[in-house]
Amino acid sequence: MPLWKIAWRSVQRRSLASMLTAFSMALGVMLVVAVLLIHGIIAESFRNNASLGYNLIMGAKGGRLQLVLNTVFYLSEPVENIPYAFYEQYLPAEKRSDGKDGELADYVDRVIPVCLGDYYKQYRLVGTTPEMFDDYVYNEDTGDKYEFAEGRNFVQFDEEHGFFEAVVGAKVARDTGLKVGDTIMATHGSVEGDEHPDQFYVVGVLKSSGTPIDRAAFVNMEGFYLLDGHALPIKDETGTEGETPNATKIAEEAEIIDKSIPAAKRKRTPLAKERREVTALLVKTSPIISRGLSNMVNEGPDAQAVFPVGEITALFNRIVRPFQQILLILTAMICVVSGISILVSIYNSMSDRRREIAIMRALGAGRRTVMAVVLLESIILSMGGGFMGWVGGHALITAAAPRIEAETGVTIGPFDMAPPVNLLALMSDDPIYLNGQKFEEINVSTEWILIPGLMILAVLVGFIPALAAYRTDVADALTSNP
Repeated sequence: MPLWKIAWRSVQRRSLASMLTAFSMALGVMLVVAVLLIHGIIAESFRNNASLGYNLIMGAKGGRLQLVLNTVFYLSEPVENIPYAFYEQYLPAEKRSDGKDGELADYVDRVIPVCLGDYYKQYRLVGTTPEMFDDYVYNEDTGDKYEFAEGRNFVQFDEEHGFFEAVVGAKVARDTGLKVGDTIMATHGSVEGDEHPDQFYVVGVLKSSGTPIDRAAFVNMEGFYLLDGHALPIKDETGTEGETPNATKIAEEAEIIDKSIPAAKRKRTPLAKERREVTALLVKTSPIISRGLSNMVNEGPDAQAVFPVGEITALFNRIVRPFQQILLILTAMICVVSGISILVSIYNSMSDRRREIAIMRALGAGRRTVMAVVLLESIILSMGGGFMGWVGGHALITAAAPRIEAETGVTIGPFDMAPPVNLLALMSDDPIYLNGQKFEEINVSTEWILIPGLMILAVLVGFIPALAAYRTDVADALTSNP
């Protein structure tokens, strides 16, 4: 009879104990596989969010990471705003009131302003231009564009809604139930801030893109400027802030009287440019020009330029990756503990199996044969539990796939593997030459490393009980009471 059959029958004889020890190994492996897959999901999500169709962010001087978190992920709070004139110098002639190209318009392919500071419920309200969603490629690798699940993009001015049109992200619409035709009212400064009396009309709902865009509501920047408290105070001839001119003051007082009339009907004149600011600019430019342009902006007094990809990558490497490594170490320790439980289970059964081993020896089985049977039993439990854990880990992530895709935009299937690692980088920093061919990397999914790892663990934990079987005294075992 083959040795593996003998080992399998031994496992079957202690079915309950064997099942429990294999299950403990399965739990450990399932956690390891889940952590590895989650690591891949987070890494892919970071990569998706790092490339949103622009390679520079320009904003007020201050923390570079805070500017990226605020502008890309809508997480932090804006430090300060930058002058509207700074934005205008990047605009082509057709987008400027004077009909002249901005001084730096030739250096950029696209520039989109972003105005922040208000909220709709717990979500950011973002003032921007229609160009944010008009034929805008946010992922150049795949050619992905923002698409509408319902409705259309807002326009600069609409006869029915004036400047007060809005587009909402997929997650905002899903969580709040917003649809085309609804209205939203922003709160000033924070979620708990005072509510603006003016309302925006939802004209479009975006499809899920897996980017931070899903978690925000976007309004026409012209309407954003016309909200209460968003205009800069007018300065007098000396440069000090004073009361608004008489004509403007009369108009504002009349506006207060007519609050019953919707803002889309009342506020039909754009805010004067000298009373405007922007929070940040999303700039798309040539990689050749971007470095010099960023240096020029950073040396100036008005703003700073940040490369979002670099900041996001640094954030991932400094914070997210170490945390994931800690989780991986903890789950690996769980596998080791599961292996020790296999050792304890087999070793404790050795006293009951001494007679069985002695009979095998008396029938002609050698010491090495008996030792091999016990080792095979350990391997069966380890590999069987490991396989169940591997299947369970993938099943767990697959069950959560719809939720993962909705939150991160990362699509994952039941057969998707964890991200690969470069085995050569783990062994040496220098490339390896085989038959004159240069190899700089050999990428293998971390899940495949689990298989030889489990084999080694099974041999290690089975060695002590196998050694005990090897040393079993046949005469003593046969003459002792069963």
